[in-house]
Amino acid sequence: MISVIIPMYNAEQFIVSTLDSVKNQTFPQEEFEIIIVNDGSTDNSSAIVENYHKENPQMKITLLHQKNGGVSKARNTGLKIAKGDYIALLDADDEWYSTKIEKQIRYFENKDLKIDFLATARNNNKILFPYHIKNGLAEITFSKLLIRNEAQPSTVMFRKKVLENTGYFDDEQRYAEDVNYWMKVALNNKMYILSDNLVIVGKGKRSFGVSGLSANLPEMAKGFKKNLKEMHTLGKINYLQYVLFRLFYKAKYLLLLFRTFYYNLNKTKK
Repeated sequence: MISVIIPMYNAEQFIVSTLDSVKNQTFPQEEFEIIIVNDGSTDNSSAIVENYHKENPQMKITLLHQKNGGVSKARNTGLKIAKGDYIALLDADDEWYSTKIEKQIRYFENKDLKIDFLATARNNNKILFPYHIKNGLAEITFSKLLIRNEAQPSTVMFRKKVLENTGYFDDEQRYAEDVNYWMKVALNNKMYILSDNLVIVGKGKRSFGVSGLSANLPEMAKGFKKNLKEMHTLGKINYLQYVLFRLFYKAKYLLLLFRTFYYNLNKTKK
């Protein structure tokens, strides 16, 4: 079984297309359980999900409710009751291509690869340095994640054993929470990214500086600093690496600010 974890906050405009993308998977529908965690939504998201379930009784949908606590807490709520052998993450405004799960399962079941965690490309984006594609796959490692994260949550699928050897997301972290968890996962598991484009994220919009949580660049920068400090505290990087990566992250932040300003300026002119 595959447990699909969907944190939901004020997603009334998107949640139906998101659920349709699960329903339309070429992998057998009876192999899915869909756990939606309503994270204190103030719109009609919950009612829409309840109605969707009535119209699609063949789908195993569980809707949970909690006070707003952020995406990490919502994911953890779902993860803690997941029964599947595999976990697939999906945000409430993203969509899977119909063959996504079938293709990922094919790689998981290849005993020669021994994959524990598999992300995919999204929005037709190229997989960039420091990742190198070989036979359709690029290995994800702790050191590469320090430089760049290519594993967007809605592309990610992993074995249940990852929860057992890594634990859960940091409940209190709302920004850069994904790479924080991926770095911990990398310490005990084999991780890869598939070069196939199998997910539409944020309706195909540019993410950093434009849509979703990633639009809040100052908070994202704080999240990355928190991750770096935590990895140093855990002894996963030394003090020199900590200082150098702080400078590196500062430079990336300034570059993103400039690129976002330029992007918005051009958008205004059109």
